[in-house]
Amino acid sequence: MLEPAYQADVVVVGAGVAGLSAAHRLTSAGVTTMVLEATHGIGGRMATEKVDGFRLDRIGQLLSTAYPELRLTPGLGALALRPFAPGVLLHGDGRHHRAGVQAGSGGARGALHAVRALASAPRSPSAPRPPRRPVAVPGRQVSVPRSRSGAPLGTAVDQARLGAALTRLAGTPAERLLARPELPAGEALAARGLPARTIDGFLRPLLAALLCDPDLTTSSRCADLALRAFAGGRLCLPEGGADALPELLASTLPPGTVHTGVRVTSVSTTSVTTAEHGEIRCRAVLVATDARAAAELLPGLRVPEFHPVTVVHHTTDEPPGTGASLLLDADLGGPVAHTAVVSRVDPSRAPAGRALVSSTVLGRPPGDVDTAVRMHLARLYGVSTARWETLAVHHTAEAVPAMRPPHDLRRPVRLLAGLYVCGDHRDTSTVQGALHSGHRASAAILADLGAGRSMHVADPLPTVPRAA
Repeated sequence: MLEPAYQADVVVVGAGVAGLSAAHRLTSAGVTTMVLEATHGIGGRMATEKVDGFRLDRIGQLLSTAYPELRLTPGLGALALRPFAPGVLLHGDGRHHRAGVQAGSGGARGALHAVRALASAPRSPSAPRPPRRPVAVPGRQVSVPRSRSGAPLGTAVDQARLGAALTRLAGTPAERLLARPELPAGEALAARGLPARTIDGFLRPLLAALLCDPDLTTSSRCADLALRAFAGGRLCLPEGGADALPELLASTLPPGTVHTGVRVTSVSTTSVTTAEHGEIRCRAVLVATDARAAAELLPGLRVPEFHPVTVVHHTTDEPPGTGASLLLDADLGGPVAHTAVVSRVDPSRAPAGRALVSSTVLGRPPGDVDTAVRMHLARLYGVSTARWETLAVHHTAEAVPAMRPPHDLRRPVRLLAGLYVCGDHRDTSTVQGALHSGHRASAAILADLGAGRSMHVADPLPTVPRAA
C-alpha cells in the first residue's frame, strides 16, 4: 500500500517493459521514481499463464539476440534467452525446407553470409500441391506460381540473390534504413527485384511472424529493421516465458518502486490523480501504458490500428520431430502463421515428459479455431494431432500496434516539459521498440530535470491531503 507521503520526482504510469525500463534508467540516475500499475500484475501484453507446470505466453512475440536494447537496458543483465534453431523451417509444397543462416567470422556483427534451402522431410500425402494462388499486395493482386524445384526459395540463383540481399541488409546501419523511401512492405519487396516466389515463399511468412502482419501493410522501414535483426542475430524466447523480462526489470528496481492495483484517472505535468490514493505530486509524469489507455489519459494522442493475435497451446507426449525450429507455412494453407515445439526451445516451459506446441494465428481467427489449428498442424508437422491436449487459446484483439506508412519510428515522447509518453506505439511495435521508447523517454526526462545533479530541493513540495 502507498504511504501517505506522496512524493516522487517522476511517476511512471504503467508497468509494461517500456515503463519499467525507463524507471531503471531514471533510478540509476538518482531520480526517485514511482511506477503505478492499474492491474494486479506487471508486464502488460508480455504475460505468461501458468497451467499445470506449463508456461503459456498470451501473445508470444519473437525476440532477436540482435535487439540492441536487450543489451543496453539496465536490469536485463541476467536475462536468459533461449534461441530457436538457426534460420527457420518452411513448410511448402508438402515438404519441410530449412532456410538457415551461418554467421561469418565477424561474430558479434552476426552478418548473414548464406541462405540455403535443403529438403529435410519427405512429401506428405496429406498435403497436396497447392494451386496457383493470388498474393495480397495493397492495391493489386498478383498470381504467383509455385517453384518447380519444390523449394519455396526457388533456384540456387534465387537463393544466392536472397542471401546477398540479406547480407547487405545485415551490414546496413539502422539510420540508413530509416532514410529509405517508405512503402508498404509487400510493395517494397516486389520493387527490389527479388523473384516473386522468394518473396512469397520465404520473406512473406517470415515477416508475418516477425511483425504479426500477414498482409505486409507495415512500413517498409519497419520491415527492413526486422529483417536486419533476423539477419544479424538469432530468433529467441525469454527463458521461463514472456513475463520473465518484465519480472526481471521489476525485481531489480529499488524496493517499493512498483505499485500494482493503483488506477490513475488523470495526469498533469506535476501530479497524477489515482482512484485509490488521491493525488500524487511529482516533477514529471511518464505515461507508459498501451496506446488506447494512453489516449484516455492524454486526449488527442493518436491511437493506431492493431493486429489481432491468437495463440493456441497444445501438449503431447510424442512431440513432432522439428526440434527447436520455428516452423512457417509458406503455402498459407490454413490459419497457423507459425508454430514451434516451444519446450524444445525452452525446456522450462513444460513439465518433464510433456511437449508444449505453441501456434500463432494472425488476423481474425476462424470460428472453431482449435479444430482448424489442429487440422493445419497435422499437415505442417506431418503427424496426427487428434490426441493432442489443448491447454489454452489466447486471443488478443489489440495485440500489436499497426505500423502502416507513413510511420514515424521516432514518434515524440516529450509532449510538454513534465509530461511524457512511451511504449511500442511510439517506436516500432516490437519488444525492441518498447524498450527503446522507454530509453528515449527517460533521456528526455533527465535532460529536462537536469541530469547529474540532485533531483531534490531543500523544501519538498507540500503533501496534498487525501480526499475524504
